[in-house]
Amino acid sequence: MTITQHHHWIGGKDTISSKGEFFADLNPIDDSVYADVARGTATDVELAVQAAHTGFEKYRRSLPKEREAWLLRAAELLESKSSEFIDILVDEVGSPLLKAQREVETSVGILRSAAGATRQLTGKTLPTDTSGRLSMSIRQPLGVIAGISPFNVPLIKDIKHSAMPLATGNTVVLLPSEYAPVTALKVAALFAEAGFPAGAFNVVTGYGAEIGDTLTCHPLVRMVGFTGSSRIGHHISALCGKHTKRYSLEMGGKNPLVVLKDAELEKAVQGSVIGSFLYQGQICMAASRIYVDESIHDAFLTKIQAAAKNLGMGDLRSPSTMIGPIIHEKQRNRIRQHLHDATSKGARLRCGGNWQGNRCEPTILTGVEDHMLINHEETFGPVTSVYPVDSADEALRLANASNLGLSASIYTSNLTQAMRFAEELEVGMVHVNGTTIQDEPHIPFGGVGDSGFGRESTDPDLSEFTEWKWVTVQHS
Repeated sequence: MTITQHHHWIGGKDTISSKGEFFADLNPIDDSVYADVARGTATDVELAVQAAHTGFEKYRRSLPKEREAWLLRAAELLESKSSEFIDILVDEVGSPLLKAQREVETSVGILRSAAGATRQLTGKTLPTDTSGRLSMSIRQPLGVIAGISPFNVPLIKDIKHSAMPLATGNTVVLLPSEYAPVTALKVAALFAEAGFPAGAFNVVTGYGAEIGDTLTCHPLVRMVGFTGSSRIGHHISALCGKHTKRYSLEMGGKNPLVVLKDAELEKAVQGSVIGSFLYQGQICMAASRIYVDESIHDAFLTKIQAAAKNLGMGDLRSPSTMIGPIIHEKQRNRIRQHLHDATSKGARLRCGGNWQGNRCEPTILTGVEDHMLINHEETFGPVTSVYPVDSADEALRLANASNLGLSASIYTSNLTQAMRFAEELEVGMVHVNGTTIQDEPHIPFGGVGDSGFGRESTDPDLSEFTEWKWVTVQHS
């Protein structure tokens, strides 16, 4: 296999790193080198931000019909090139085929939703106490928006961190995860082919620990959108507060899935398997805490264990494969640490816990208690814990016993209980009789507490990426 080299995308062209250095982007299936990618520096970030700032002066005056056409064209191109993007997602970040296909489909929808939003940038006429005055408000783009995207759904997040900023007349500098840079550069090529002008979308690749703060703190960056860990999210929040920048954070989750005694057991098991093990658990919405009424606990446990043991771990391009490799050694060690900590303190391993190469088998624990790391920290692997509860009240109390409030599910046939949980769960998203992992282009996606700040969606983004301005005209 030929190892390709990739440079930054700045000002509409490939741009060599200022130091001419590269880093190895590894295929997580066996840690072989997938690509050599430009290792960005503070100088490269400066160049990208300046390119975006220069491009903004013209791009902000682009017409809604132009931005709409570019976004729709990008969606069409993404559909036509879906196999190319799927191949990258499989080889660069270890996505099983069905997950990669779904990621492409979702990204197409995000682009089309953003295209529609170009015509929703409306202001207001306002009442005024001054005679002979016309009073109105208008919305204008902010300027340069920084996006920092993760490895786990890189295509979705690269698109999310760019489509709505571009739809609202802003320009973008994207810093992708060092584990998924080729996906971001492929998006840059897609946008260029779709017709976006030079400088509207820029990508700097490298290590976030080395250049992330430079991008976040740059005086020309007006807003930062971040998807990643809670620890880094808090760091970015502090930097943005210090420099008076807007920011949006989509961070980690420790998502509860509740199964009450009147739930349809088969649907609850299916939702729990998908929620816990899709993309080998490397999803912020993964169901890692499952609370089951004790009257059906044993039956549920038997069924979910059987389902977990039969999940495919073969060729990533096979539709029957659900479990792929964990992205890198640091993350693999985190999973091992959590499992060792739990089992050494008395938790019972019901299935899984073993490794096949870089893949961790689907793992289910019982007997997990509060003093174990896995009870409250995000594992980000194919690991879930099942807890018996004696009532709906206990399930709700335990579900809310976390500072991470992203997504939650409740399985029940009792509408009153369903709506009670929907109102009282301290999370950003609640799904009744559906799994914790769900997303659509237009919904307000995000969490509360340590899971996030702000929402990703067309409606919130219209306000997030624009500035209100009051205008008066004295006509008599």
